Amino acid sequence: MSGGLDIISLIGILISFGAILGGQFLEGGHIGSLVQVTAFIIVLGGTFGAVMLQYSLPVFLQGVKMLRWILLPPRIDYEDIIEQVISWGQTARRGGLLSLEPMLVEMEDPFMKKGLQLLVDGAEPEKLREAMEVEMYSYEEHYKMAAKVWESAGGYSPTIGILGAVMGLIHVMENLSDPSKLGGGIAVAFVATIYGVGSANLFFLPMANKLKFIIGKEMIKREMVVDGLVAIANGENPRLIETKLRGFIA
Repeated sequence: MSGGLDIISLIGILISFGAILGGQFLEGGHIGSLVQVTAFIIVLGGTFGAVMLQYSLPVFLQGVKMLRWILLPPRIDYEDIIEQVISWGQTARRGGLLSLEPMLVEMEDPFMKKGLQLLVDGAEPEKLREAMEVEMYSYEEHYKMAAKVWESAGGYSPTIGILGAVMGLIHVMENLSDPSKLGGGIAVAFVATIYGVGSANLFFLPMANKLKFIIGKEMIKREMVVDGLVAIANGENPRLIETKLRGFIA
């Protein structure tokens, strides 16, 4: 489930654009001189082509799908998780593990539902932990690999920008006898470099790190759920369970 708009990401994007365009304007340059379709095609096309060569189609598509998390990250409320786990513990303490079964119907989160089902089925605490940890680390590996799509894009784009610059300079050298064509070639050369370095450091790398941060938060949530379920299976006091879970977010 998505949370609200991530304001700081939106502000960061606006500041990045504003700083580059504002600096260009203050230096007396024209904003339009930073717009070069040829350079854009070379850098973005070359970058995405290299990324698609590196990853399988499902991983690449998952990376693209996760882009919405930059502005609309999944809602993760640790307090809600703690309250829910404590509620399970209190219910199990009063009526036994089978009394948790009605809660499965209302459960929307697949991970939490699977863990609760194992608990209701009477799985041994260590077996429950093993089963849930396999699920956890499978999730982490899958989503971190998708996030690395953008990390790879950040690695390739500066080099592709330099490639575009060299291509522009080759065009300039081929037309030294025609001064009217020199300006366009030089512009493509320098703008391609700006596109390559700028897209890597203002967008691709920060996006990859933001996605890894969100995945890390989700992993903390899952660790809390697993520890809570194991504690309930061991018959621990709900107050002790709460203290343990609050250690994750201290």
